[in-house]
Amino acid sequence: MLLLEKSTTANHQQAAFQESEYFKEKSKERYKIEAKNSELKHRHGYDVASASGLFGMQLQAATAIFAVNLKRIITLMSKK
Repeated sequence: MLLLEKSTTANHQQAAFQESEYFKEKSKERYKIEAKNSELKHRHGYDVASASGLFGMQLQAATAIFAVNLKRIITLMSKK
């Protein structure tokens, strides 16, 4: 019974948070983040680990993010 009460309280707190101005403002920006995450996963191999171990995964993440940032820099420079 106590677990159910905690769950209900958490649900009410989450519902109240979702009605806040902070949440509404941040949710309007979320599509940009999700688009970038999708690009990393689908175009730059960030969806599946290519190496084992934490260092290999960190190296893959750094490489993928570097490639995306470099692509963005080149795009911005070519517009000038």
